[in-house]
Amino acid sequence: MSKPKFVYVTYIAATPEKVFAALIDYEATGQFWFGNAVTSDWKVGSPLAFHRNSKLIVEGKVLENDPPRRLSYTFRSMHDEALSAEPPSRVVFELEPQKGQVKLIVIHDDFVDDSKVFVSISNGWPLVLASLKSYLETGRVLSAPWYEQKAAASS
Repeated sequence: MSKPKFVYVTYIAATPEKVFAALIDYEATGQFWFGNAVTSDWKVGSPLAFHRNSKLIVEGKVLENDPPRRLSYTFRSMHDEALSAEPPSRVVFELEPQKGQVKLIVIHDDFVDDSKVFVSISNGWPLVLASLKSYLETGRVLSAPWYEQKAAASS
């Protein structure tokens, strides 16, 4: 039996440089990722962390940084005890320039069998990536009421 793997493809009317920059920028991620802002120096092997209101949400390590084509890091959910019990998984962003747009492929894999993180990210990534697309194309971000309610309840 193969391990779970999440793959998502979207097209964004922006340059690869703008999409890549948004994926690694503290201010941008804080906007389109519902207050979860990333910090890292983005050198291979360096740590990264997503915080929301100074609470650690995700931690990881940079695996690849090849702007503006490919970015990869480990991903360990830290905002929920059941999720943080699982070992880190892996996120890969592949950016392909196309006539006036970018094809963004997100692959999230390396999950344990029966992963709770896989279930969680399968609900989360589509909204995060739709918010990224909206942010880059219109300057507006989407809301995640279910996420915001859960975050408020755990504060």
